[in-house]
Amino acid sequence: MDDDMNIDEGSGVVRRKGRGFKAGLTTENSTDEVQYERLESTHKEGESTKAARSVEGWIVLVTNVHEEATEEDVQDKFADYGQIKNLHLNLDRRTGYVKGYALVEYETHAEAQRAIDEASGTQLLDQTLQCDFAFVRPPPSAPKNQNRGGGGRQRRRSASPGAR
Repeated sequence: MDDDMNIDEGSGVVRRKGRGFKAGLTTENSTDEVQYERLESTHKEGESTKAARSVEGWIVLVTNVHEEATEEDVQDKFADYGQIKNLHLNLDRRTGYVKGYALVEYETHAEAQRAIDEASGTQLLDQTLQCDFAFVRPPPSAPKNQNRGGGGRQRRRSASPGAR
């Protein structure tokens, strides 16, 4: 069985295996910094969001929902923008209060967009609601098969066929 970290007594070199370490040898006093890839936001002011449809409809994520709000309160607020197919209000198991967000599902993109445009910034039980689509498409510039993870580690073959 291999250790996650092997120290060579003579040279002071530390070999590290596993996630988060570069392949190869590094020293204890290594000043290498990890470089992360950054994605620039493709959303510009005035540009419509690239929303993605769920299996059954268009889902609006409503945040900053008051902890004492009921399904009826949210239903009344969002029924003005179109016919609601489904409404989900998560409750905290420990306290029994609303967790602070709601999911409102509409049949059409136009109804969902109208709810987002008109309900964002409005009040519900003295709290200002924020609304957006729950699902958005990833930016088209992302290359396929990048950062899929997994793989990488292969099984070692022993020198003799039956030895372990």
